[in-house]
This record gives sequence, structure tokens and C-alpha cells, in this order.
Amino acid sequence: MSSKELPLKPQTPTPGLLLSPLSTPISLQFIDLSYRVKLTGKNTCGGLARGTPQMPEERTILDGITGQVASGQLLAVLGPSGSGKSTLLTILAGRLPGRHGGSVLANGRPASRSIFRRIGFVPQDDVLYPHLTVRETLTYCAMLRLPRSGETERRDRVRASVEAVIGELGLTDCTETAIGGAFVRGVSGGERKRVSIGHEMLLNPSVVVVDEPTSGLDATAAGRMVELLVGMARKGRAVVASVHQPSSRAYQMFDALLLLAEGRCLYFGRARDAVEYFGSIGFAPAMHVNPADFMLDLANGVAKMDCHGDVEEKISVKQSLISSYDRMLAPRVKASINASITASIAYAKATTIGNDFSCAQYLSKFEERKKGAILYIAGTDVSFYVHQPGSERSINQKEAKDFTRISWFSQFSILLCRSLKERRHETFNSLRILQVIAAAFLAGSMWWHSSIKNVRDRLGLLFFISIFWGVFASFNAVFTFPQEQAIFIKERASGMYSLSSYFVARMVGDLPMELILPAIFSIIIYWMARLRPELDAFLLTLLVLLFYVLVAQGLGLAMGAAIMDGKQASTLVTITMLSFLLTGGFYVQDVPNCMAWLKYTSFTFYCFRLLIGVQYRDEMSSYLGTSGVREIEIEGQVSIAVSIVALGAMFVAYRLLAYAALRRIIV
Repeated sequence: MSSKELPLKPQTPTPGLLLSPLSTPISLQFIDLSYRVKLTGKNTCGGLARGTPQMPEERTILDGITGQVASGQLLAVLGPSGSGKSTLLTILAGRLPGRHGGSVLANGRPASRSIFRRIGFVPQDDVLYPHLTVRETLTYCAMLRLPRSGETERRDRVRASVEAVIGELGLTDCTETAIGGAFVRGVSGGERKRVSIGHEMLLNPSVVVVDEPTSGLDATAAGRMVELLVGMARKGRAVVASVHQPSSRAYQMFDALLLLAEGRCLYFGRARDAVEYFGSIGFAPAMHVNPADFMLDLANGVAKMDCHGDVEEKISVKQSLISSYDRMLAPRVKASINASITASIAYAKATTIGNDFSCAQYLSKFEERKKGAILYIAGTDVSFYVHQPGSERSINQKEAKDFTRISWFSQFSILLCRSLKERRHETFNSLRILQVIAAAFLAGSMWWHSSIKNVRDRLGLLFFISIFWGVFASFNAVFTFPQEQAIFIKERASGMYSLSSYFVARMVGDLPMELILPAIFSIIIYWMARLRPELDAFLLTLLVLLFYVLVAQGLGLAMGAAIMDGKQASTLVTITMLSFLLTGGFYVQDVPNCMAWLKYTSFTFYCFRLLIGVQYRDEMSSYLGTSGVREIEIEGQVSIAVSIVALGAMFVAYRLLAYAALRRIIV
């Protein structure tokens, strides 16, 4: 049978290792998708005269893109850089914040949030925790995504699912290797991409959207990746992938093709018939070439292999291709989509009211509607794009059943365990440990066996401890949420867990991680400086310092969550801590009245006051006599109870602000 005679109908799901067969196949239709972004003055090229008001401009990323992908089909999206491929895939996966024009339909109905959660989305950049191993990454994902069931049954299902994905994706040899990243050695690029795909396949999605899965891979590895996508499609899934410069062997595996150029569609239809279509409109290749290379040249405006042409010629070629598509293909594409939508809805209504509406009757009714709606490409059967009947009636009910999340406490415990495993490498980094221990020994040497009677020196030590841990804790915490933003948005968009369980697990996981180093610091400096020798004084000092570290960390978390840019947030933290340093009560006592209120917003001020209270216990005047009026004023500015309440209020308030800031993130 020739390639022309191969039927392009939804493939029957084939059994395999990769999870269970799909119960609810989904076909996606997208109609007139458009997306524009506003360009501010700093985004636009060129310049205006100084003082001239600048009007906001818009840049069109997508303009009227229409197409569809059926269950069992691999749709490849081709186009040069900047053509809108990633934006299109992000819209199809329901992951694009903000508004876009057009409609995305699932089996002829508007795609809802629950439908989008059935779509597995693999972005171009692999979004994974670098220090977790391949097995740990997939195991935690399975524990969060698989539906709730009995504990033993669930454990067995998680283990079986992870092993199935590892075997199916060829990851057996690297299961105990760290994922790796920019600064951490780990698995290869191809293996990391397969882990990202496996991360989504644990959901057993009905639709898989993959952005640039072959980027950075050699021809052999890229071919295997396309084979993997084809295998996923043959198991009943609709697969959409943007492929960067596919080889001719990889191109032959595509079922359908969507070619983009500058946000406009140049071709949509069977992949194997694309070259024939372009030949029919006067753009036939002069020699036998890779079809993908030929079409990418056309998308760039290059019509001849031996001549790249000037700018005007390239624009002319693109305009000719766009007008040909609008005239010849676009009406037929839209007609076929409308026919498939009508047929899918008719079948759904018939089965809902309980009519005896057989598959044969369904297809015969559809045959009447599809007359005149055939795509340009010869032999294309529009029924290829129609959702295979069988489970449309209960898709919403099954979605609700299959995607019932695990309990809040289970989410919390899984996220806590994952956070502790990932962050132990960051918290106990050798450079960070060296920094803390070196500061402790240096300060201990400077205040070696200081006398309690030397009040000014002792106050200097206590203030140094306050400001050091205020800056250290807040500056490290400010990068927490910006660094995890991509992972957080991706997992939340997939419905893996609630925001509250993630946030509480993060806060609880910080307790052992963030408090060990301050405890070591306190032990070293306390005995080197020979602070108050009583055990209760040491324990109270340690308790005050640990609580203060958590408050300072809260400030960093709140600023990082509010700004979501590590550099900008760290700059703001630096300015804030500088103001706390100046108003902490050590450097300046005679503060102008208009500035005096600032010290009451400073947690450094309250920590300093508590440390003084623990070390001197209202005995400072006996060591100072009449010469220490200023030191006595520091001790008596606020009571210990007020200081404790103030720090407690800041501890809660900063974290509430961080939580509120995270809620603003659209997923």
C-alpha cells in the first residue's frame, strides 16, 4: 500500500508498558488563535526625541492560526525562530497567562480548566529539580499525581508506574543519577528531556504538547525522540510537538504538519503532501532535499536554493505563501473542523439522551456533512480529525473521578520530603558552612573572653550577631521563590497540589535547614566570647537568635515572592537591612523625631533589645555607674514582652504577605 493510500484515522490505542490505556481520548481543535503583546518604550527599536510622548505599540505573535489534532496523531509544528511556535503550544496546553484571541476546543466543546489538566505539557526548557535523581523525580511526581486509593495499593501503583515509565523511556541506566542543571552535573540533555516527558506521562494524559524536544540532540537521538512521540500517539493520545530542523527520516514519521512564519500559517495538512502543495503554487524544490529544510527556507522567504534574495524578495515570497494558504487551504481547513465539531456534538447529544445511535449511523450522518469540506490535499479524509466515539458522554464525570487530588496532608508530607531532599545540598553547601564558621571564629577572636563589665564591647558583639544573621537569612531567602517559580507554575498548572500545601511544606522544611547553621554559630561564638555562663542564658540566647533568623527569613521570602526577580529583590533587601542597621539602636541614639518611628519597624532593633535583656537582666546600671546613660536608654526603650510580641507579629505578617504574593501568580 502506498503512502497515499494510508488512512489517516484515529489510531486504536495499542497496549504497552507506559501506564494504562486511555479511557477518554481527546481531539483538540484550535480556531483563529491570535496573540499580541504590547511593547513599551524600552522594548521598541529606534528612539523618539526626548520629551516626546511614546505611544504603546503591539507586536503580533500569532495571527489567525487554525488547525486540529486527533487522538492517535502526531502534529508537528515547524517554523523559523520567532514564528510563534512556543506561544501556540503554550496556548494549546492552557499555560499562557493573559488573554488570547480565538478558541481552543476539546472534542468540539470549549476546553475547560479540567480538560487542560488532562494535557501533559513539556516546555522547551526542562523544569526539574537538579539535585534529585531520575527515580526520585518520577516517584515524587507519581505520588502527587496518581489518584487516591488504599495505602498499599497506591504504593504498588506508584512503584509500577515509575518502573514502567523508566523502562519505556530508556532511562534504566541513569535511574540513580542526579538530573543536573547549569551548575550541577547530571544526566545528558536527551535523558533530561525524556525525564521531562516521563514526568508528564505519569498523568496518563489524553493530549501531550512538547516544545522543541529535539533541540540540542544529535540526529540519531533526535530521531529516537520523534519515534518516542509517535509511539505515544499510537497509544491513543493526541501529540503536538514543535520540532527544530527535523531530519528527513524524522519528517517521514509526522502525521500532520503546521508551518508557521511570523505568526501566520503557511500550511496545514498531511505532512507527506506538503511538498506537493507548495509545488502546485509554484514553489517546487529544484532538487531532492529534506522537506523540512525546504519548508523552513520558504518560511524564511528563500524560494531558491542557490539564492538567498534581498529583503523585498523575502517579503514577497512570504506574502505569496500566506495569500495562497488563505485562498486555497484555509476555507477547507475551517470547513473540515466545523464538520468534525458538528459531528462530535451530535454524537454526544445522541448518547446523552440515550438514543440507539450506532457508530455506523454516526459516521454515515457525518459523511453527509463533510461533502465539500475535504482538505486540499488529495486523499485526505476529514474523519481523521473527528473524535473517535465511545467516551464523550462521561468525560467530565471521569475527569472528576480520575483527577481527585490526594488529601492535603498527603500533599504536604510528599512536598516536605521532596523539599528536604532537594534543599539539603543548597543549605549545607560547603561555601555557606565555611562562611558561617569563619565569621563565628573571627568574631570570637575579636571578642575573646570579653568581660561582662565592658558593656560597650559586649553591646557591639550583640549588635554584630543581630545584623549578621539578619542580612544572612534574609538575603538567602529572597531567592527561594524566584528560583522555584518555573517549577511551581508548571506543577500548579497541572493541578499537582494546592498552594497552601506547597507553602506550608516549604515553611516547615525551612526549620531544620535554616536553624542548624545559626545554632553552630551560637555555640562557637558564645563560649569564645565568654558570654554569660549560665545554661539558661545560653539557651535563651540561642532561642532568641533562632527566632530572629526565622523572622529575617520571612522578610526575604515576602520580598522574593512579591517581586519574583532575584536581583531586584536582593537589592531591595539590602536597602531594607541597611535601614534596620541604622535604626537598630547601636550607632545612633539621638535619632531625629521624624525618623524615630523607623526603629519600631526593625526586627534587628527588637532582637538587639532581647539579647541585651538575656545577657544583663536589668544589671547594666551596676556595671556602668553614672557614665552609661546611653546604654541604659537602649535597654529601657521597649520591654522584653513588647519585643517578643513584635517579632512574633513580624514572623506571621511576613509569611502571610509571601503567601498573598504567591496567590497573585496566574497558573
